[in-house]
Amino acid sequence: MDKLNHKTVYGKHTHIIMFLAFIMTVFFSGTLSAQEFLLGVEVYEKSTNQPLESAEITIQPCACGGITNNNGLFTIRLKANTYELTVNYIGFKSRRTVVDLNSNNTIKLYLEEEEEQLSEVIVRAKRINDNLELPQMGALQLQTQELKKMPSGLGEADVLRSMTLLAGVNNAGEISNGLSVRGGALDQNLLLYDNAPVFNPTHLFGLFSVFTPDVISSVDLYRANIPARYGGRITSVLDIKVKNPYVDKFKLSGGIGIVSSRLNIETPLIKDKLMIAIGGRAGLTDFLLPLFSERLKNTKANFYDSTLKLLYLPTNNDQITFTGFYSKDYYQLDLITKIQNINAKNNQYDFRTLNGTLNWRHSFNEKSNLRTYLVMSNYAPKTIFPEVDNPNNIEFSSQIVYQSLASEFSKEINQDASYYLGIQANKYEISPGELSPGNGNSVDPVILAKENSYEFATYANMNYNPTDAVAISAGLRFSHYVLVGPYKQAVLDDNTGLLLAVNEFEKGAGVKTYNGLEPRLGANIKLNQSTSIKASYARSKQYLQNVYNSTTPLPTSRWKTSDPNILPQLSDTYGLGIYKNISNNEIELGLEGYYRSSENNLTFKPGADFFLEEFLERDIIQGEGKAYGVEFSIKKSTGKVNGWFNYTWSKSLLKSNNEKLGDRINNNNWFVSDFDRPHVINSTVNFEGDRYNTWSFNFTGQTGRPYTVANSVFKLENLDVPIFIERNNARLRPYHRLDFSWNVKYSKKLNKRWVGDWTFTIYNVYSRRNPFNNYYAQRQDGVDTDVFLGSPLGSYELSILNSPLFSLTYNFVFQ
Repeated sequence: MDKLNHKTVYGKHTHIIMFLAFIMTVFFSGTLSAQEFLLGVEVYEKSTNQPLESAEITIQPCACGGITNNNGLFTIRLKANTYELTVNYIGFKSRRTVVDLNSNNTIKLYLEEEEEQLSEVIVRAKRINDNLELPQMGALQLQTQELKKMPSGLGEADVLRSMTLLAGVNNAGEISNGLSVRGGALDQNLLLYDNAPVFNPTHLFGLFSVFTPDVISSVDLYRANIPARYGGRITSVLDIKVKNPYVDKFKLSGGIGIVSSRLNIETPLIKDKLMIAIGGRAGLTDFLLPLFSERLKNTKANFYDSTLKLLYLPTNNDQITFTGFYSKDYYQLDLITKIQNINAKNNQYDFRTLNGTLNWRHSFNEKSNLRTYLVMSNYAPKTIFPEVDNPNNIEFSSQIVYQSLASEFSKEINQDASYYLGIQANKYEISPGELSPGNGNSVDPVILAKENSYEFATYANMNYNPTDAVAISAGLRFSHYVLVGPYKQAVLDDNTGLLLAVNEFEKGAGVKTYNGLEPRLGANIKLNQSTSIKASYARSKQYLQNVYNSTTPLPTSRWKTSDPNILPQLSDTYGLGIYKNISNNEIELGLEGYYRSSENNLTFKPGADFFLEEFLERDIIQGEGKAYGVEFSIKKSTGKVNGWFNYTWSKSLLKSNNEKLGDRINNNNWFVSDFDRPHVINSTVNFEGDRYNTWSFNFTGQTGRPYTVANSVFKLENLDVPIFIERNNARLRPYHRLDFSWNVKYSKKLNKRWVGDWTFTIYNVYSRRNPFNNYYAQRQDGVDTDVFLGSPLGSYELSILNSPLFSLTYNFVFQ
């Protein structure tokens, strides 16, 4: 069945792929000018003679440049001329030099550590005009300094909050456990933290992310032609990198805030050989929550996360790193989830993440290297139900254990061509759920059987510049998935959905296999020095999914791998965009359009309750999906006033194809998904008044989230019960919010080992009462008759934050 679907979809789009190939072939005829020469720049740290990766190189008068690779090397082909090179690297003094280029030449530059921090240096570790030259489409990158400029709700840099300010990226509401990218579901995004997946990326009900802020180096978001090295999700990849601790002396940094405090230490353990960085953060917010909303008076919340990174340099050609990450949350809410016959006074959530990544990079020479890494990720959510009038606790727990081994070889053939190829093996072990009654007897213990599956993949990617005007990125990934026993397979009646039989598989026996090719293609055509057009195509498969029937996943949601009854999700994504830089590349304009068709999207059946359900396929269906839209963006990265503006128009739709009437959603007609937001506006403006003050404003506004309105009401034992026939047939009020941030660098003395600053933020400046959800309640006679008239039920709006959220944080660095 899987192979048949693959051939059908692929054949349907063959003419489009052939058309793109024809367009690219037309531009292959150009040749390089005979007056061009190859310029190589090697950048090293002067004190240790170690190469500096991601050092920024700016070249004038061509207004071009780029960054160094992991060997500290950057190469570029330029016409014969005299050029001024400027090299920047965070924490080091800038270096300028003049080069008379009249033949192929390579120069070495050594940078000294910056002892005096005279002003904030914002290093964009990317090509100066990569939005015009690179074939990668739909890729967004934020560096640490850009993250720090963005206003957050809690006074510190935050990855997920920053992502939601970019075009095509949203969340499910004020409180949400993830991102929706271009109308995709939350579980359709792959979140990597130094190559290890993170299954629950948020703290404090989704107000900010779990990633330790002071250790982050860069954040890359891929939304279109996802590079071939990534697999397992059909919508996007968010790749977060932890910075390497290249230090030769002790450094202490951190922050003390109202909501959370953090501390980061970097120090060498063995000079020039072994270095370590440790960062941690903790938050205790129980006393604050009632100040923001009356509904939060009985709410408790605390959390902490920590990241450790070791860097070992055994030889000049080898680099070994280990990244460890631990995150834990606990919070308590008034009863929002009633399960079976559990009589609980509240819900308590306790979940943790433990990740580890061991990475070895070996350089054969300046242009080729081998990277091998081993990953382990363990996510264990738990829900606690304290019984009423009883000291006993009933607990529900689940777990995901993920292991991965991958190896990738990359080589730069010349200035115009490079490639990488690799292999990867993943193991998934899922414990769907276990209900422990504790010392009580009100419920029976339940243990759902574990699921074990493997995914093997091989991939290759080629970047090629046949002419100055054309750049191509072509990749291919082949994935092979197998579910193994022990496993119980449900045999269901196609018409009634009743369980007919159960097929049992022994440990290690093959249960179901899926495989397929995933081509990726990107092309860039430069019309002139300031304008380019890009096109892209990507096919992706997803074998792991999260199933939930609420606005956002709770710890009780179910993770599920593909099996004989639940097929892998599959998507084909197309993109086309035009980009233009003006004012000497200071202002970037972009207009992107996209279309994504998908199969086997998971959603729940009408009236489904899959908590502790042994055979999940009885309560879910798989259907078609499509998402399309247009994104306009304008960005100014330099100057006293900088920032960006994004506007997105989009649609996200789903459709069931069930024959059984009771399993149809909206009678098998297209309906808007939970993540459909036709209009979204995001704007960020930074005012850098002087060396000591920076003011930032962020505004976000979007169409209200879809929700379901009852179509009718019927009487049942003197109660009015709503009937829901259509799904997502109404919308909440539009969402909009203004945030403010003020950063003050008060230290004016030079050569101080201790440097501090204050960050003051206001989240939701004008107290917008944004709706989180609508719910129904039985009306009492004579209550709210002027509003609901003769309606037997009252519809009420739930808002989480009804006032501004203030935060003050003191940040410091000691070295």
